[in-house]
Amino acid sequence: MVEPGLPGVLRPEFPLLTARLLLRPFEDGDLDALHAIHGDPEVARYLYWEPRSSDEVRASLDRFKPMTRIDDESDALRLAAVRRDTRELVGDYSLRLESREHRQAEIGFITHPAHQGHGFATEGSLVFLRLGFEVLGLHRIFGSCDARNVASARVMERLGMRREAHFRHNEIFKGEWGDELIFAMLEDEWRERGHPAPSGPIA
Repeated sequence: MVEPGLPGVLRPEFPLLTARLLLRPFEDGDLDALHAIHGDPEVARYLYWEPRSSDEVRASLDRFKPMTRIDDESDALRLAAVRRDTRELVGDYSLRLESREHRQAEIGFITHPAHQGHGFATEGSLVFLRLGFEVLGLHRIFGSCDARNVASARVMERLGMRREAHFRHNEIFKGEWGDELIFAMLEDEWRERGHPAPSGPIA
């Protein structure tokens, strides 16, 4: 019999390191760099919101800063992805708990267009998958994207996630019917892939 509920908590020690990235909590000093991402029309094209103003990004930043753990009091880990060589903020990556009982969470990644195409989203998201499966004890991690967002779909494919569904016209998105793709990975599939550990402490 499978016992429901999370077997652990996720309270990482920061920063989390990969070969090229430093993942850390958001800070007040990230405002301009985060606005360059969230205020970009190309970034917002396939997201639910329109390009955000500086004030809107400041409000988002205030929400993001406490998202540093997943435990009985917090449901999301949302971190700034910073290049280790230049210290530029390249992305906004996250893991959000969807169900404690069923041990499921959603992965998310938003990368500045100037830094897309270099594998940063894949590199950073692998850390979130490892934390979710190996530290938090998740059973399933999923992600979704607009079916036209080829770049996001490719990231999830490179992560080894399976395409589980293609929902046709499942919602009205920015004034028109939109399709949605769902990708997912199970804990058994994660173990079978044998991903290498990031180059640094993760918890």
